[in-house]
Amino acid sequence: MSNILEHMRVAAAEMEGGAAFTLPRVVVVEPRALNKVVPFMEEQGWKTPLLVADIHTLKAAGGSVEKGCKEAGIPIHITLVLPNAIGDVIADEASVVQVLLAVQHNKADAIIVLGSGTLHDVARYAAYTAGIPFLSIPTAPSVDGFTSNGSPLIIRGNKLTILAAGPVAIFADTDILRKAPAAMIAAGFGDMLGKYTSLFDWKFGRLTADEPYSTVVAAITEKALSACVTHAEDIGSHSELGIRVLTEALIESGLAILLFGQSHSASGAEHHLSHYWEMEYIRTGRRQLLHGAKVGVACAEISSLYYELADLPGLDNNSQWERVRNEVNRLPTSDRIRELLRTVHGPSTLEELGVSNDLLRRSLEEAHLIRMNRHTLLRAFNEGTIATVLAE
Repeated sequence: MSNILEHMRVAAAEMEGGAAFTLPRVVVVEPRALNKVVPFMEEQGWKTPLLVADIHTLKAAGGSVEKGCKEAGIPIHITLVLPNAIGDVIADEASVVQVLLAVQHNKADAIIVLGSGTLHDVARYAAYTAGIPFLSIPTAPSVDGFTSNGSPLIIRGNKLTILAAGPVAIFADTDILRKAPAAMIAAGFGDMLGKYTSLFDWKFGRLTADEPYSTVVAAITEKALSACVTHAEDIGSHSELGIRVLTEALIESGLAILLFGQSHSASGAEHHLSHYWEMEYIRTGRRQLLHGAKVGVACAEISSLYYELADLPGLDNNSQWERVRNEVNRLPTSDRIRELLRTVHGPSTLEELGVSNDLLRRSLEEAHLIRMNRHTLLRAFNEGTIATVLAE
């Protein structure tokens, strides 16, 4: 799928003041993509790679990689990231240290990660800290973070995004991705739907707080989102076309973040709600919910709130507010978002997701505090500054 990389190179050339970034050398999204992993490893001259997985992702894709390495005479060591006390594999201090110890013990010269978001977050930070490259093999199209150069890690119960390494290559085998649990495929679609409100919040921050903005990056993200919505039924049926469209969209969204240097295009108030719920579940010792499933439902809740805010009295003569209101009216309604989530067989309501109304209420009041460098409409509402920022 060199077209993805070529599109990003063209986009980078069109941007002014973009971030300094390094694209993956190879991005492959196709059936039997795993067959190209070992030849790439041989080209790189890796001698002692470390395979990072969990028991499920190793079963999904590990056999092919192990067999290929054995045939090529490449010794490969495996570390299975252990779940915590309640059975979740999470990107926390313990998981990172486990992988770093495996790197040291095996004198690994590269990391190959089999998994989705959490394992990638662990592996990319471990690779960055150890100063070695890492290669991405997604086993589920569940998040847009495969290409990220930052790791959202849980440190002492708080979620922090820490500088890490981007992948040198991505091999996304659609034969394997189609077999991913349906809930994880739906989560990837939910993560993409969240771009509706993140793109709105980015425009709001640009309008009211002069936040940095890129029409090029916004357009890449909007196009990826539109492709997913157009192919929602294909994604819901797990067809090769649907899974390829979803996977490419997730990769493109992640590369757009890399291109801009910040995650404005892909993370707004809906992600702040999701992060708040995640930290609450960790604090109370509850099993984690899939990131994209939370983002999809949170997107519907934020859309509902923003439509309510668009009708606030007393701002009718404010030209800035008219621009905001017009942007709100371009958002799909919460009913439409929930309909799309149902199309891919994902949770569409708080009840189906397992989040209480009380937790929603608290997150709507406090989640903006997670990223105080972001000027979302949710933040302006909670701080009572909508009229003030619009007057500036």
